[in-house]
Amino acid sequence: MWNIIWWFKPETTNAYIKLVHQNKLNPFDKKLWQRNFYDNIIKNKEEYFKISKYTDENVLKWEEDKFYYTEV
Repeated sequence: MWNIIWWFKPETTNAYIKLVHQNKLNPFDKKLWQRNFYDNIIKNKEEYFKISKYTDENVLKWEEDKFYYTEV
């Protein structure tokens, strides 16, 4: 799995930069990707539902995050 992420991050970053240079996207002055990622193998349905619940509910807390911003 790490090799997919290792490929995906620079590939999408380069595509984004290209679109910014073509004036199709606005520049973003922050990092597009976090430095590392947390890899976890889901072993059973219980764990799947626990993680699924976390990701569904966590997005609701985004405005409370120290990295939250709004575009002007």
